[in-house]
Amino acid sequence: MSDMKKDEIAEDQAQIDTGLDDVSAEIETLRAERDDMRDRFIRALADTENMRKRAERDRREAEQYGGTKLARDLLPVYDALRRALDAAGEEQHSAAAALIEGVELTLRELLNVFVKHGMQPIQPKNGDAFDPAQHQAMFEAPLPGTKAGDIIEVMTEGFMLHDRLLRPAQVGVSSTPKS
Repeated sequence: MSDMKKDEIAEDQAQIDTGLDDVSAEIETLRAERDDMRDRFIRALADTENMRKRAERDRREAEQYGGTKLARDLLPVYDALRRALDAAGEEQHSAAAALIEGVELTLRELLNVFVKHGMQPIQPKNGDAFDPAQHQAMFEAPLPGTKAGDIIEVMTEGFMLHDRLLRPAQVGVSSTPKS
């Protein structure tokens, strides 16, 4: 074989090697691009799933707690009906029995609507322990025969809306009785 042919073959071999190097470099570039695209795709899927979960949680919260403002605005109506019944003495009960019964039915129906929408009353009793998560102390006074922290008077009932405190029960609490 002539030297010229050998040079041509060597040149062709060099071009092939260079071409292979170029193809290998291009394959590596494509692999890196593919891996980057896969990573971005997986992140986009995760972001979409997180957004879906967040939207579902927000929807549930809006459904459960969307009426919070209305519920708070109705509590004074409940309190007024409760005070009206508490203020009616025996004389009023006999004189206006139908009116008193109407107020009782209205109060009962309002409470049923509250319960239907997830509102539960907090109804502490005298002698119960004060719970700062559900009660608001309006005053503190020493009362013989009680322990410090016992509820001695209930001014207004509190309410929970599902698992959230809507309004604490307003109570009077016993301080350490003085001997």
